[in-house]
Amino acid sequence: MNESMMPPKNIVLIGFMGSGKSTVGRELHQRLGYPWVDTDHLIEQRERKSIAAIFAESGEEAFRDLETRVLEELNEPQVPRRIISTGGGVIGRAQNRALLRGLGYVVWLHAPTSVIVERTSKNRDRPLLHAEDPVARIEALLAVRKPLYAETAHLKVDTAGLDCGELATGILESARYFFSCQL
Repeated sequence: MNESMMPPKNIVLIGFMGSGKSTVGRELHQRLGYPWVDTDHLIEQRERKSIAAIFAESGEEAFRDLETRVLEELNEPQVPRRIISTGGGVIGRAQNRALLRGLGYVVWLHAPTSVIVERTSKNRDRPLLHAEDPVARIEALLAVRKPLYAETAHLKVDTAGLDCGELATGILESARYFFSCQL
């Protein structure tokens, strides 16, 4: 099988905000040397504004359209080996879930509500948490998203209590097995 026919060997990180996608993505990038793409950062660069500004000016649906476009571009076969960190709500669309699975090995980084609250409480750039009761908002979003993360992911990893080195090691071992079965 020639290189262009090989399945992509991307590692795709999904999960709720504050679950560790960016931190673990950087660690995997360091270990593998694969290019690292954070879809939220890519959208901010292209739009020349923060995600909070996109939400405020254009609404969530417009932001979700931008996410879908980015995933479609990442599914182009030119660069088959990347680490991809996604936004927490990217799994909301069936089209995006299919695109994510087409990209490679999808890992759901999961954290309990208490850990998410702790990790996100200092960040004012989270438009979906601008609520009177952020804990209730997180729990409501998780109730909707957990089944979608489960449907999309090849692997679920609980990030509470593990450092990014431990997480990266476990993900890499699982990914090696996954990709060896794809040949």
